[in-house]
Amino acid sequence: MKFLTDFDVRGKRILVRCDFNVPLSDGGAILDDAKIKEALPTLDYLLEGGATVIIITHLGDGEANLDGIAKRLGELLGRPIPGEQITMLENIRSHQEEMDNREAFAKKLAALGDIYINEAFDVCHRAHASVAGIPKYLPHGAGFALQKEVAVLSQIMQRPARPMVAIIGGAKAETKAKLVDPFCAFADTVIVGGLIKQELIDKKIPLQYPEKVIGPKDDLQAPDISGDDVKKITQKIRQAKTIFWNGPFGNIENPEFATGTRAIANAIIKSGAFCVVGGGQTIAFLRKEGILEKFGHASTAGGAMLSYLAGEELPGLTALEL
Repeated sequence: MKFLTDFDVRGKRILVRCDFNVPLSDGGAILDDAKIKEALPTLDYLLEGGATVIIITHLGDGEANLDGIAKRLGELLGRPIPGEQITMLENIRSHQEEMDNREAFAKKLAALGDIYINEAFDVCHRAHASVAGIPKYLPHGAGFALQKEVAVLSQIMQRPARPMVAIIGGAKAETKAKLVDPFCAFADTVIVGGLIKQELIDKKIPLQYPEKVIGPKDDLQAPDISGDDVKKITQKIRQAKTIFWNGPFGNIENPEFATGTRAIANAIIKSGAFCVVGGGQTIAFLRKEGILEKFGHASTAGGAMLSYLAGEELPGLTALEL
């Protein structure tokens, strides 16, 4: 895989696939601009290097316009968008050809640039035209944020300081339960939330290393984990040297049920372990608590991160390696 610094970008038109799919208020205001800020080092590097930047991104299901995104990005970069060196295409998911990965559409997009840079690890699990199609027709590489994401995730999979503990909570139990066994392949302990444990039981999902998996003992549908469960889980966390965490352990939208998740967060900080934390709910909770900066690596990716750690092929990364 090539990286941004492998290219001479001066005078070149660079297509940059970003993920600016940020949360919005009912009125359309940006609630969290972390994903926009994540792309700034790559965009600054290209602009300062004399490139013309053409940003490709999506927002929601494709119906929303990107005016608010462009305005916020312009504020962060200190230049208007569109401007002399930079522009942003319309919401890419407003085109069905994007999701269908139509070859003609990918070629049409590729014709706009000289080099393609993927700075959207978050969507690398999507076989979409702007993710997996364009690289077939242009020299291509990874942006700084994507490069770092792959490096960090590869490290905790292949060379973690042990004990390595994976913590998987939150909703989407049907999806996450299927990932438990793959996570056991590189983790010493996998801690799961009640909904995921319930899914493992109900669907009789086979586990090659059942002794590695722990979760709440009783009332798997409870809005928060019990004090006994907190003690059991935090004991494992305190022994860890590497931790991966995705998903809360309770209905954290209600402060009354955030006790267990807060205890897990504090135990991770006290452990001194290198921790990779990801998932929108988890990141938002840690930011609200004012402790996000105490974690080694915070990933804005959700599904792509879980798929990568489960050993699944990510079309966006495969395309960059060709």
